[in-house]
Amino acid sequence: MALPESKTEMSPKARRTALLGAMFLMATSAIGPGFITQTTEFTVKIGAAFAFAIVVSILVDIAVQLNVWRVIGVSGMRAQELGNKVLPGVGWFLAVLVFIGGMVFNIGNIAGTGLGVNAMLGVDAKIGGVISAVVAILIFLSKKAGMALDRIVVLLGAIMILLMLYVAIVAAPPVGDALRNVVLPEKIDFLIITTLIGGTVGGYITYAGAHRMIDSGTSGVEHVKSISNISILAIIVTGVMRVLLFLAILGVVAGGVVLASDNKAAEAFGHAAGDIGIRAFGIILWAAALTSVIGAAYTSVSFVTKRTTSERTRNLITVAFIAVCGIIYLFLGKAPATLLIFAGAFNGLILPVGFAVLLWVAWRRRDLMGGYKYPKFLLLVGVLAWLLSVFLGWNSLAGLAALWQG
Repeated sequence: MALPESKTEMSPKARRTALLGAMFLMATSAIGPGFITQTTEFTVKIGAAFAFAIVVSILVDIAVQLNVWRVIGVSGMRAQELGNKVLPGVGWFLAVLVFIGGMVFNIGNIAGTGLGVNAMLGVDAKIGGVISAVVAILIFLSKKAGMALDRIVVLLGAIMILLMLYVAIVAAPPVGDALRNVVLPEKIDFLIITTLIGGTVGGYITYAGAHRMIDSGTSGVEHVKSISNISILAIIVTGVMRVLLFLAILGVVAGGVVLASDNKAAEAFGHAAGDIGIRAFGIILWAAALTSVIGAAYTSVSFVTKRTTSERTRNLITVAFIAVCGIIYLFLGKAPATLLIFAGAFNGLILPVGFAVLLWVAWRRRDLMGGYKYPKFLLLVGVLAWLLSVFLGWNSLAGLAALWQG
């Protein structure tokens, strides 16, 4: 059987841009309002020991993404398509989970853009959220939406990293303490580690970059090396952002400042760099939330459309998806807490179900990968990561059960 090839011929420059876009789409989708809140809260809670949790979570995230990107990239099929090939109906079950979870979290992402605009310019949060939703919609209405998407996520990702680097330097964190805790942690909190993993490779985020990659025309065994490198870099970009945010908050906390407000991250940035810090926080939060809006919308729609669906139709559905989320946000101001818990439970199921499908394809369905012989070591690492995802999923269901009883 012939090995699968990419759908279209691309110039080396166009392929690099597309892969870079896929990498940043995954990375910036993971870096949302929740990412910033979690990182801040955990740094305040356990201080320099959080460095160990970050490193462990990055290693697990790499194990997951290496497998996800390789199976999807070599097969040239989206996760739900592979699911239906393995067991009819599983793919659509996965698609429903992703779509519902993506919509609920996108309301929260739009709320995050509003808070970012408020911190950045002092504009009312609802107005900022609506304007940001319109910006996301315009990207998908562009005649060259794919190119616009790739470039905007790369640009916003770079801006976030540079601003975070500035604040981290100004905060003057105890880097030595952080490095020591990577090897000899003063405290190990497994709940924090699993929470980080779920937030980085849970839900739609797991598939955002891989789906964008094959949609832009890169698939087939001839691109295995590029696929693997980009999947690792996506996690490293996310990790760099988390490390810089951690160091910025650690610098403030280690200096004796007690963060007690509802928005600890903004408070920390203000202590570190004054008014400039507050504005920088606003830009970072806005960029993080906007790229998450784009990533959630793009990936959710990729689960309910086919590869044969025209790009124009997919973009219009994506526009409708963002518009509905924006309208709900306008009336509610945020995603209701109960809905967020339900969506979180969905996210907890997406990784173990979807990842199990991909690992099965890697192990038993070489026919779906053009006869490609999957590396045994990578499969083993994937199985270990899957077992952890089952634990995460069980915790999510436990939270849902508690909500149901309440």
